Amino acid sequence: MIEGVLAKQKEFDSRNKLSRALPKQVQPKTIDAVLDYLEKSNKVMRDKKGAILWIFAEDSPKLMKLHKNSTILR
Repeated sequence: MIEGVLAKQKEFDSRNKLSRALPKQVQPKTIDAVLDYLEKSNKVMRDKKGAILWIFAEDSPKLMKLHKNSTILR
């Protein structure tokens, strides 16, 4: 649920704004645990000001084309 909201919205200015976008029954401890997991799995990024940004790129045709045409650095 939290991951889906983040993937759809792409960014939130704070954890509080994310909390307001979720159903009321989602507890703050749950939000923090899920955010920690998503950050460790490189799906979200948090900056020093507390903004949350969705950075996970799924296998989209645009991404696959970019990867295919990219130059390999050594």
